[in-house]
Amino acid sequence: MNVAEYCREIETYLCRKNEGHLIRVVGPVFEMVSRWAAQGVPLAVACKGIDAYCERYYAKGPRRRPVRVEFCEADVLELFDAWRRAVGVPSAQSDDGEAAVVKDSLPVHLERAIARLTALRAGRPPDAFDSRIDETVRELDRLKTSARQARGEARTAILDRLAALDADLLDLARAQLDDATRADLLSKADAEIAPFAARMAPDARASAIDSAFSRLLRESAGLPVLTLS
Repeated sequence: MNVAEYCREIETYLCRKNEGHLIRVVGPVFEMVSRWAAQGVPLAVACKGIDAYCERYYAKGPRRRPVRVEFCEADVLELFDAWRRAVGVPSAQSDDGEAAVVKDSLPVHLERAIARLTALRAGRPPDAFDSRIDETVRELDRLKTSARQARGEARTAILDRLAALDADLLDLARAQLDDATRADLLSKADAEIAPFAARMAPDARASAIDSAFSRLLRESAGLPVLTLS
């Protein structure tokens, strides 16, 4: 996808978010979105940044004006930085001077994970995957009881268990993929990493593609991130 196509996709996506009201990506806004493309911001990540801004905007009450692309830039770049760190692709700039990320407390993180998994489970006929989700929710609820006071080795033990639970859910979701869906997710993962491939060693590129695949799989399955760094 070239820069012009990238900008058109952003324009079209924002038009849908604004219920048909077209906000043109031209002039300084075109330059801003072009920088996203040049930095390698995946289109899916940019759209999620737009979603994040729109969700906060809608939560304030009836909309008074259409959402403009430039309002969403901070969310887009924040999500891109999180994506870059998650999949391990190199950054064009040093981590020095990057804005600090405020991390959730462990109890809050657990509460959000429980809420996401419970919502995912609701309204669906039970199967093996849903049974595993139910088991995970029960365990997270038990962990939440001790998380507030957990320090040192106790907190590390909870974080290690969260990583194991997260991996188990992803493995189960991966096992349920059909061949067509697996190939589609792998193609998308490869496309996400492609802008960075020339700067990466083969093993680093393979690792980044695998991480991107896991992220796409998580989104496809609707699974929250259980790990907390």
